[in-house]
Amino acid sequence: MTASSLKNTTDALPRSAADAHAAEVARGERFTFGKNWRKFLDTMSEERVQTAVMSVRNMLGRESLTGSRFLDIGSGSGLFSLAAHRLGAEVVSFHDDSDSVGCTNEMRRRYAPDSTDWTIRQGSVLDADFMRSLGQFDVVYSWGVLHHTGAMWKAIDAALERVAPGGWLFISIYNDQGAWSHRWAKIKRYYCSGPLGKVVVCATFIPYQLARDLAADIVWRRNPWTRYTKYSRARGMSPVRDWFDWLGGYPFEVAKPEAIILPVSKRGYRLINLVTCGGAPGCVEYVFRHDPAQANPV
Repeated sequence: MTASSLKNTTDALPRSAADAHAAEVARGERFTFGKNWRKFLDTMSEERVQTAVMSVRNMLGRESLTGSRFLDIGSGSGLFSLAAHRLGAEVVSFHDDSDSVGCTNEMRRRYAPDSTDWTIRQGSVLDADFMRSLGQFDVVYSWGVLHHTGAMWKAIDAALERVAPGGWLFISIYNDQGAWSHRWAKIKRYYCSGPLGKVVVCATFIPYQLARDLAADIVWRRNPWTRYTKYSRARGMSPVRDWFDWLGGYPFEVAKPEAIILPVSKRGYRLINLVTCGGAPGCVEYVFRHDPAQANPV
């Protein structure tokens, strides 16, 4: 993977939006997700692609997306855009981070170089004009993204507006852990504050996490390596890259499942699938289906 292959050749953010993004990163107010995903591309394999395909298929309860339009909000590495493409969808991917756009371009170059139905753009879910320009989609997908925008509910509303009548919304949002979530927000902000913050947080968290997992595996007589191989089989992701995504993921907002399910249901959506995280600080996955009969204006 070369620098030129990661260069964004698609539609760019307006200069003011790009400058605002860069300024937030410089002030330690935003994590550069794209740099993390560039490293993830080094671990890509056909097995990861197939795992991602199975994840989308199982969550949506659909064997194929042929004939559907699929919007990937905050495409990151591009893995799940590729999964939707493999399932037959016409895909539109976007991210506000140029490195993430570059990663998605690289994913398309490697696995779908001749595709004419996968469009990659740079833009923000918070940009109302940009979002309207995309049209509506049969599936709107955003995994672990909307809570990093700094305006989570505005981002959720923007995603809902892109769902076509009868379509699906598939999102994941960090679980609200109360006081611990507030502590994690401070840790993440410190991580993004500069090189020292990154070193301190990584040197503290990663050894602690490894030691804790190893101790638990020894107590329960499990193979320590199994937890990492199983992790990749769940969604095709990398535990190491997800560690950095978790530690640096700022801005950071959270919500309890009922805080997501009830408002979205009142907007005319039925909850089709739900995967919680057992009270842990990870993401809760939600799949909703648009159904106007569900709307409750109260």
